[in-house]
Amino acid sequence: MTGTRTTGRRERLRAETTAEIKSTALELMRSGGPDAITLRAIAREMGMTPNAIYGYFATRDDLVTTLIADVYSALADAVDAAWAASAQDGPARRIQAWAHAFRDWALANPEGFRLVYGDPVPGYRAPDGGAAPDAAQRVCVGIAALADAAWEDTEPAFPKSEFTWDDFDPGLLGKVRPAFPDLPPAGVALALRIWGHLHGLVSLEIYGHLRGQTPSPDKLFRSELDQLVGSLGLKG
Repeated sequence: MTGTRTTGRRERLRAETTAEIKSTALELMRSGGPDAITLRAIAREMGMTPNAIYGYFATRDDLVTTLIADVYSALADAVDAAWAASAQDGPARRIQAWAHAFRDWALANPEGFRLVYGDPVPGYRAPDGGAAPDAAQRVCVGIAALADAAWEDTEPAFPKSEFTWDDFDPGLLGKVRPAFPDLPPAGVALALRIWGHLHGLVSLEIYGHLRGQTPSPDKLFRSELDQLVGSLGLKG
């Protein structure tokens, strides 16, 4: 029993230290930008020796990969939960629920948003397949789901669409088409348009570009969503 308790305590302490390393890395990014993420700087902040921290992450890139996987998965969980919770609603409300979940997560995790969507870490090389392929797939499919939910009402707006499959990256289509085989090229374009509306305002807010422009970025976001679903002919 003593050995079991010792092993359990050691594992618990390791998990706690790993979590502290990751939170310290994000705090350094907040205060100094992505190039502030170094194992030596983290060790210094935590009062550890550099050699000790290498026992948790062999390289800086290993740490960055873990951070990206963590924050991207958290984002995917948040928007997936909002989508599932709105399953009984119409497409307009479902788009709004997904969008608000995306913004709420970004505001609560600005460093994570910047790590995934904004600031590259200098010199970082992601592993083959990307740092968080599963989470990236979930978010991508979630965005396509917004268009798919709206397509039945929106399709008349594209009677002579000139979009073809050649207009899109094969990697994108490899994620979207298996999930939504009936969504045509114009529907994929719609998904990207919706994403542009949502991501654009959230990015401006996260990077502080709306600060000083409006004291009500939430009101601006809601208005943009109302305009978006209205332009698609969707009702609340």
